[in-house]
Amino acid sequence: MGARRTTPYGSWESPVSSEMVARGSVGLGQTALDGRDIYWLESRPEEGGRNVVVRRTPEGRVEEVTPQPFNARTRVHEYGGGDFAVHDGVVYFSNFSDQRLYRQSPGGEPEPITPDSTRRYADTVVDARRGLLITVCEDHEEAGREPENRLVAIDLEGGSERVLASGNDFYSSPRLSPDGTRLAWLTWNHPNMPWDGTELWVAELNEKGSPKDPVRVAGGEEESIFQPEWSPEGELCFVSDRTGWWNLYRLTEGGVEPLCEMEAEFGVPQWVFGTSTYAFLSPTTIVCSYIERGISHLARLHVGSGDLEEIKTPYQAISHVRSGDPGVIFIGGSPTEPLSVVRLDPATGVHEVLRCSSELGLDPTYISVPEPVEFPTGGGLTAHAFFYPPKNENYAAPEGELPPLVVKSHGGPTSMTTPTLRPQIQYWTSRGIAVLDVNYGGSTGYGREYRRRLYGRWGVVDVDDCVNGARHLAERGLADAERLIITGGSAGGYTTLCALTFRDTFGAGASYYGVSDAEALARETHKFESRYLEHLIGPYPQRADLYRERSPIHFTERLSCPVIFFQGLEDEVVPPNQAERMVEALKERGLPVAYVPFEGEQHGFRRAENVKRALEGELYFYSRVFGFDLADPVEPVRIENLP
Repeated sequence: MGARRTTPYGSWESPVSSEMVARGSVGLGQTALDGRDIYWLESRPEEGGRNVVVRRTPEGRVEEVTPQPFNARTRVHEYGGGDFAVHDGVVYFSNFSDQRLYRQSPGGEPEPITPDSTRRYADTVVDARRGLLITVCEDHEEAGREPENRLVAIDLEGGSERVLASGNDFYSSPRLSPDGTRLAWLTWNHPNMPWDGTELWVAELNEKGSPKDPVRVAGGEEESIFQPEWSPEGELCFVSDRTGWWNLYRLTEGGVEPLCEMEAEFGVPQWVFGTSTYAFLSPTTIVCSYIERGISHLARLHVGSGDLEEIKTPYQAISHVRSGDPGVIFIGGSPTEPLSVVRLDPATGVHEVLRCSSELGLDPTYISVPEPVEFPTGGGLTAHAFFYPPKNENYAAPEGELPPLVVKSHGGPTSMTTPTLRPQIQYWTSRGIAVLDVNYGGSTGYGREYRRRLYGRWGVVDVDDCVNGARHLAERGLADAERLIITGGSAGGYTTLCALTFRDTFGAGASYYGVSDAEALARETHKFESRYLEHLIGPYPQRADLYRERSPIHFTERLSCPVIFFQGLEDEVVPPNQAERMVEALKERGLPVAYVPFEGEQHGFRRAENVKRALEGELYFYSRVFGFDLADPVEPVRIENLP
């Protein structure tokens, strides 16, 4: 390797292009096993974000199951998940454009099962014994009213629908016992989200598949239950946070019994359907993933003794765990490997990658490996993040120069960021820009108490943690205090806008479909999140004053730095007017501001050309604001009020 060139941070030439980031990655989701066949879901940016069900045969052949133009994606809860089910080679999936359920038989074309209607379906299980699909139904029949959610059974022959459970605001996770005689499910009501409090119900099924005498066996308003699952011998297991940590339990004749009590998270927030953190290797052995201090581990749990044996893997983010004839299947990622569908032999621990989300093939000399950091924050507490220093073996910065820092605030806000190889982060670090990916108070992976730090304090605690994380790195001499940037999407966009409005730490920011008016969000958003803010801010409209106090749109006079906005024009979670009102206010104030709207995009960008445009636009914006040259030409964005 030749001598390193001395070039200012931000101006380094990088092998990680926006084109590679946008077109070189596929989203990987739901996994399933059917006999010896392995299934997973791919979201493909080059096909407009189309979700495709993919099958891998025992011989290693990979096949696309759902043909063009079908898009296996449900809109239940708007976030979807649980988009398909498979049994004996037949795939049942929800199609995005019409939200009907379809049957895809081997070698055949997709056939609709449900009629064209206002109903949506998710989290489907197959009751082969009775010829039924058991699924969550969300009915949008009455315009202007909240959709009705219920559990239903759909006849595979005629498509007729029968209600199994109704009356509550939300349902999820219908799970049929191995002998088909019992059904378990989760349910909850406003204002709870599923990570606040859910109930686990079980009922015997009659010959027609209708429940008899349902019984609540666990959960409540203050206990979150996650992923009920039947053992091969018909014993019901589930995850509960009754101790303050999501741990595994089983239902016995004597009541609920813990399987492994520890300060770790064996569950995750149910933002989407169909998530899975554990599966049965045998009637007495479970393979499970758990999170400690934001990092995932894979383990073998012996049900009787409670012994937990870690299975060594390189992966620090593990999800969608399944087990069956092909072995253990999961989606895993590490600091040096992108998220991938992985198969593991539980006997030997040997694993192989079946599908990688990104085929960048980056030289390790360009990969910035994150360092977990803990730092002091408001109230004498500690917050968590992952720090990615600039990394490019071809370049060095001039002596004494410190790098710009991009602070990333994840969405949710009840979610988390993980230390996996993400091209979107390496895009910045390989150009000489440091990144701090923050798991602010309210994030998952650190127990219920940490998760609930945000309650009543959204727009305060998260902002404190992002601000203090940036200051912590600047004080350590790892970032330029004059070139601190904050960026985030959705709820992370709200944190971004609050930080830019109510604090003076950051010199620029980028909001991706971010909330600027909390009051408007409380009035206008979809059913799943319509009461979410009661926990995060307070009851509405009783505490409308708090909503206004926490809404950047009402305090634009406090803004003093440039902001760029990216927005999907079909976003029903955070409507475009949230961004557009903010942009107009900044224009009037004479501050540098840019607005990049995308037609056809919803909450999050799925099309490769838009992912590319947003990434380049954000980099261009910072280069103009902070005055550094770019190594490669990018398409400019129009910046109003730029001197």
